[in-house]
Amino acid sequence: MDVDDVETVAVLGAGNMGHGIAEVAALAGFDVNLRDINEEFVQNGYDQIEWSLGKLAEKDQISESDADAALDRVTAVVPVEDAVADADLVIEAVPEKMDIKKDVYTEVEEHAPDRAVFASNTSSLSITELSEVTEREERFCGMHFFNPPVRMQLVEVISGAHTADGTMDLVEDVAERMDKTAVRVRKDSPGFIVNRVLVPLMNEAAWLVHEGEATVESVDSTTKYDMGLPMGSFELADQVGIDVGVHVLEYMHEVLGDAYEPCPLLTEKVDNENLGKKTGTGFYDYEDGPGAEIPSDEVDEDVKHALLAVMANEVAGLIGNDVADAGDIDQAVKLGAGFPDGPAKMADGIGLDALLSTLEERHEETGAERYEAVDYLRELVDEGRGFYGGDGDEAGDAVEFETIRIEREGRVGHIVLDRPHRMNTISGELLDELGVAIEELEADDDVRAVLVTGEGERAFSAGADVQSMAAGGGDPLQSVELSRKGQSTFGKFESSDLPVVAGIDGYCLGGGMEFATCADMRVASERSELGQPEHNLGLLPGWGGTQRLRHIVGEGRAKEIIFTADRYDAETMADYGFINELVANDELEEAAMDLAQDLAAGPPVAQRYTKRAMLAGRDDTDAGLEIEAQAFGQLMNTEDLMEGVMAFMSDEDPEFEGT
Repeated sequence: MDVDDVETVAVLGAGNMGHGIAEVAALAGFDVNLRDINEEFVQNGYDQIEWSLGKLAEKDQISESDADAALDRVTAVVPVEDAVADADLVIEAVPEKMDIKKDVYTEVEEHAPDRAVFASNTSSLSITELSEVTEREERFCGMHFFNPPVRMQLVEVISGAHTADGTMDLVEDVAERMDKTAVRVRKDSPGFIVNRVLVPLMNEAAWLVHEGEATVESVDSTTKYDMGLPMGSFELADQVGIDVGVHVLEYMHEVLGDAYEPCPLLTEKVDNENLGKKTGTGFYDYEDGPGAEIPSDEVDEDVKHALLAVMANEVAGLIGNDVADAGDIDQAVKLGAGFPDGPAKMADGIGLDALLSTLEERHEETGAERYEAVDYLRELVDEGRGFYGGDGDEAGDAVEFETIRIEREGRVGHIVLDRPHRMNTISGELLDELGVAIEELEADDDVRAVLVTGEGERAFSAGADVQSMAAGGGDPLQSVELSRKGQSTFGKFESSDLPVVAGIDGYCLGGGMEFATCADMRVASERSELGQPEHNLGLLPGWGGTQRLRHIVGEGRAKEIIFTADRYDAETMADYGFINELVANDELEEAAMDLAQDLAAGPPVAQRYTKRAMLAGRDDTDAGLEIEAQAFGQLMNTEDLMEGVMAFMSDEDPEFEGT
């Protein structure tokens, strides 16, 4: 069976994950049977799907007709036999208890057709053990979505000990049909990838506080503002539910041993039913207190090294046991946990030798098994390699850029901002890579125009990655250098001899809008939102926005956009003159590329001098006019001029060569 043979998907469990998975499947065009144990539960799940689809349509992320069609594809049922009788794929999303899941599969096996593939949405339990209660072990795998499934891009596809390769291929294809990124987990291992990295990290944070080495505030300050993670470790525990993390840890402890012993600081919270946001109190007070107020100036280098060392050890264990390679681990953790960089890359940045030393020192001091370094980490250090470094590391050799990618279509060099897990926000690394990318394209004689877009439909770029840039509490001198770095990098696009087009889809805010301002022309989808919200943060646009925007929309409009810090719809920005072409949401990619291709077919020499003259004339009209006059004379002696004249005379399209 291949993905085209999958017509009906049964989703068992209509809770938060179940109804979210059902919605994603319906949006992908599958017929969906949504099942739960009684009418109330399944109807509530169906109602949640209807509400969510309505919100997507309200925000113009899908059309009203697409929302209606997706809802029509969902059928709410209670009897198991009705849910699975015609199913090609059964996705189980019942509570995370092994006994409950086994009971479900025992019943489902009686009614599902022989062709059906079973997939569990478990976040950590053994796929092999679950499969063995069925008679289709080779057609059984894990399909772990992340919450909420409608928004989260990642799906971990997990192989059990008996899973056939064809089953893995099929389920990965289904995930891709659902517009998700499937990451293959090659071996059944507790926690798979994301939870195997994230949960021990949260546990280590708790141990550091429990043993008096750190405070909740210093740990969260370090993880959020130095390591650049989307939340502090304890803030995240409160958000997810402390009991959820403890449950995963207890399972890991049972299967993997004492290295995963839950910290008493966590288990005491569970025993006292202080589970985080959902109960009003966890590590922070959300009922009578301000919630998670994390200081930016309590960064602790020892905390950082301890956490990174434990994380690196988990990564090494996954790679050494052939669960996944470094590239897949990094991709999964970035998409599933919102890390700015993957844990393997973060560890390489510190140095595996230093992290191994941290583990050894802590193991000698405490004797705790969680600090026992795995063999593969020692092997890498002995060989002087990192997770991506050293000879023969194919994953490392294949990585040219981490935060962007370059594609070529005809004579257009297409730069894609490739951080969808962070709304394509702009980090220091992304700035570095943009600088390299534009220089690479300018050096390529086959490239005659540049197109810049953002990966995904949510954002061209939602601005600067403020969290990753706030390390150390926001040092003023470092901030000055960061401002200059962004101004310079974006300036390379503004001053490039190549025409530059920005294709804007979704959010284009702050630094993202400053980047788009440096393009020569901008095409935007109708759903796009633009703005310079820096004043809301007590900042100002620091990557050229105070200077460049006024040259496009005028000083009055530029002040309005910056001072109000409002978000503007694309139609308004087109009226202001910022957007050159406004297109339907599903036409953005094609329209932006068409414009870039048209510019790539233009006269390169004339385009180059036109950009130079206009840029020089912004603040000195006489200088711009002089460049214009000199260029006009030089162009009179080019072959492109003759080509243009001859094409005009013969009513044909010119073929300019730049000579």
